[in-house]
Amino acid sequence: MSAITIYTTPTCPYCHAAKALLMNKGLSYREVDVQNDRVTAVALMERTGRRTVPQIFIGETHVGGFDDLNALETAGRLDRLLEANAPDHAAR
Repeated sequence: MSAITIYTTPTCPYCHAAKALLMNKGLSYREVDVQNDRVTAVALMERTGRRTVPQIFIGETHVGGFDDLNALETAGRLDRLLEANAPDHAAR
């Protein structure tokens, strides 16, 4: 599986929902709390063009927020995205 990074704040309900969706699928992720890290928050905003959290990346692919992640899962496309961005996928 590919690396998943989720940028969050501790009190964000959408962050909690996104993490729950990933955990329910048995996926591990790296969480980056941006609440008290202005430098990382600004860099994230510049990278994504968005000011909200969560912001989720699968590998280098920006998924978006919880609604985007949930839409991928509902459409059956999340697993394919995870596979396509898996580190060993490029070696095949």
